[in-house]
Amino acid sequence: MVGAEALVRWNHPRDGLVYPGRFIDIAEQTGLVAELGNWVLREACTQAAVWRTLGFGPIVTAVNVSALQLRRGDMVGVVEHVLRQTGLPPHCLELELTESILIENVEQTLAQLNQLKQLGIKLAIDDFGTGYSSLAYLNKFNVDRLKIDRSFVGQIGNPANDAIIHAIVQMGHALGQRVIAEGVETAAMRGHLLDCHCDEAQGYLFAKPLPAAEFAKLLAGYRQEFDRQTGPA
Repeated sequence: MVGAEALVRWNHPRDGLVYPGRFIDIAEQTGLVAELGNWVLREACTQAAVWRTLGFGPIVTAVNVSALQLRRGDMVGVVEHVLRQTGLPPHCLELELTESILIENVEQTLAQLNQLKQLGIKLAIDDFGTGYSSLAYLNKFNVDRLKIDRSFVGQIGNPANDAIIHAIVQMGHALGQRVIAEGVETAAMRGHLLDCHCDEAQGYLFAKPLPAAEFAKLLAGYRQEFDRQTGPA
């Protein structure tokens, strides 16, 4: 295991686990989505730092960034403060942005991304292939990773779709980027992606979303298995 993505859920006292689809729109309408995003960033980095002290590392923690967080113009300062506050090394944090966010205000976004890169964090384009970014934009934004959208991964076996996946992997590698496939649910999917030389995979095949305590147990299991395989014969 090389990383994990932080996902926000609301553990409501009456309704139980509430998914983002039910509260993100409200957060946007009330102007609280940036504060929510910054809270997720702080919580994710805090937890990642704890796991490092327990010996679970190096694990890259990926956090999604909203358009409003970038629009406010203080994203660099927020990230810098969170890293300093939590003690998480910058190379252990990855910020994920969608294609539509990248092209919303190109010059302002580019300036912020360059400053974020100078902090030492990783940048990824999430849901790649579903937006409208051109190859010129892709070359301009100095991102580290492309994440192939699950809509393509879910159609593995369709020749036209497989050609798209193969092309994305080749393009990412040509630009010096690692390529991650989202929504990997079966060993057959993983096998096909390996044949395409995709670098990493994410999805239910490896683990479903888990609370922090359960994820720590998963990390411990992976570490035990790694130690068993690499220990003395």
